[in-house]
Amino acid sequence: METKKLMEKQSYRFIGNHSAVKICEWTKKSLIGKGFCYKQKFYGINSHLCCQMSPWILCSNKCLHCWRPIELKLDLNSKNIDNPNEIINQAIEKQKKLLIGFNGNAKINKKKYQEAQEPMQFAISLIGEPTLYPKIGELIDELRKKGKTTFVVTNGLQTRVLQRLSENRQLPTQLYLSLNSPNKEMYDSWHKSKIKNAWKKFNETLLLFPKLKTRKVLRMTLVKDLNDRDEQIKEYVKLIKKANPEFIEVKSYMAIGFSRTRKGLGYEKMLSHEEIKEFSKKLVDNLKKEKFKILDEHKLSRVVLIGKDKKRMKIRKSEI
Repeated sequence: METKKLMEKQSYRFIGNHSAVKICEWTKKSLIGKGFCYKQKFYGINSHLCCQMSPWILCSNKCLHCWRPIELKLDLNSKNIDNPNEIINQAIEKQKKLLIGFNGNAKINKKKYQEAQEPMQFAISLIGEPTLYPKIGELIDELRKKGKTTFVVTNGLQTRVLQRLSENRQLPTQLYLSLNSPNKEMYDSWHKSKIKNAWKKFNETLLLFPKLKTRKVLRMTLVKDLNDRDEQIKEYVKLIKKANPEFIEVKSYMAIGFSRTRKGLGYEKMLSHEEIKEFSKKLVDNLKKEKFKILDEHKLSRVVLIGKDKKRMKIRKSEI
């Protein structure tokens, strides 16, 4: 309970037995005209229309770079599974309440504020592992029926769940798979997974990835002098070839949230945007046969987008 109180002070809002919502900093910035998320620049997702949430607040991993409170105990009632529609409705209502304070801001864009009352994009990535929610497919289905895009970020350890989503045509608009470690040794020390044979299961998902008929992204979060070394690039390339994604996002670790409290992490472990670009160029040089190239960048987020076709970047209505 103490953990929840601490998180509520940080503007998390809990929903039912196992879900949560929190307004993204880029949503706030967009409302007052101070920029927008790289997802808007890359994929056409409007930051002020985004709802950042999770239907399952726990995760089987304790990733080194995670800015969430993974060291603290979070209680979750996994016996009483909440209905997807109830989670969606409460996420929207709680986001509305969190946004009320912005209405009095002199810098607020009134049109955007009104539009933000009905978010059209659900970033299912706030905290925990969304594929552990037993009704994740139904949740995505309901959001699709409402005409909303869905971005799901997964650690890739629930391969069977992803297979089932594919078979039931319940895959999200865009599926992210986190790729932070080039080999088993680093994977085990980085992710500290509770799941046995986690590296093996992760690689099973890499092999499944090309068969999933949706937009697929590998997200690489780099920590200076740890997983950004030149000698690791060829190992990353082998993993990328297995997955054959549409896009790869190469992003710097950011010293925010609870990650700053961990030994060996802090502001000095953040890569500059130029360092991210340099690493991305080396990665692309090793992926030329696969026709990957640098498509775009977002300096404030220290992220570079790699892919095969710039025309595929913007999401079409048919992909919702």
